[in-house]
Amino acid sequence: MNDTTQLARSDSTTVNRAEPQETGQRLTLSPAVDVVENAHGVTLWADLPGVDRDNLEIRVQDGNLRIEASASVPTREGLRLQHAEVRVPYFARSFTLGPEFDTSKIEAKLHDGVLQLSIPRREEARPRRIEVAVG
Repeated sequence: MNDTTQLARSDSTTVNRAEPQETGQRLTLSPAVDVVENAHGVTLWADLPGVDRDNLEIRVQDGNLRIEASASVPTREGLRLQHAEVRVPYFARSFTLGPEFDTSKIEAKLHDGVLQLSIPRREEARPRRIEVAVG
């Protein structure tokens, strides 16, 4: 079988999946993400299969949101691993947030390998209705 899919390494180079992985370097996978925006803010869902809370790090600095996570893929007792393309999956994804978002009020939930981030807009950036006085 010839698989030529390219994946990014943590050192920003690429590796062909058909090549053996070198010791000490890990493959960085970009998780699939859905983003929904409304007047109140943005909700982001990221697929992080096999990730638990202890192996998940979310950072916000200078308008940049970074998600990093490691997944554990245990091998059942009594079974021998025959083939593994990614033995210890490492996920990373970055986003740039505009100044209209309140990064101090981001909420994060992890359930069944899906991360949900709720990023609210600043109160002054939310649309509001202006009442008009007559007379």
